[in-house]
Amino acid sequence: MEPKKLYRSSTNRMICGVCQGIAEYINIDPTVVRLLWVIFSIFGVGVLVYIVAAIIMPVKEQYH
Repeated sequence: MEPKKLYRSSTNRMICGVCQGIAEYINIDPTVVRLLWVIFSIFGVGVLVYIVAAIIMPVKEQYH
């Protein structure tokens, strides 16, 4: 069995696909992750973390 990897989504994304990728990794609804990210952004941490995650996380390639 291949180990789980964290990727940005290339299909279901709002900005860069970070929240969708995290939701797929932990197997929850992406709306929950997006709402939590908004809450963290209100406290000033979310935007910086999102930018760093968008730079660091690779994009998951979709094979047709």
